[in-house]
Amino acid sequence: MAEKYTVSGSQVLEKVKQLIREGNVRNVRLLHEGRVIIEIPLSVGAPAVAVTILAAPLLAAIGAFAALVAECTIEVEKIEKG
Repeated sequence: MAEKYTVSGSQVLEKVKQLIREGNVRNVRLLHEGRVIIEIPLSVGAPAVAVTILAAPLLAAIGAFAALVAECTIEVEKIEKG
């Protein structure tokens, strides 16, 4: 199941961190003008703290990118519980 969020550049990093902390996210893609800029695959069942530490370099890149754009889309693939 995929969800999309359109956010301003200043909100991108916080929104990505929030989605990672939720823990039911399999994949996060950052899109700008329809193009995938950054894709972060997340391990199923990994603690959110460990994922955040491992993704730190990507989060830094997201922060740098976010400073350059006015708006972008975050596409999230969530784990379906069933």
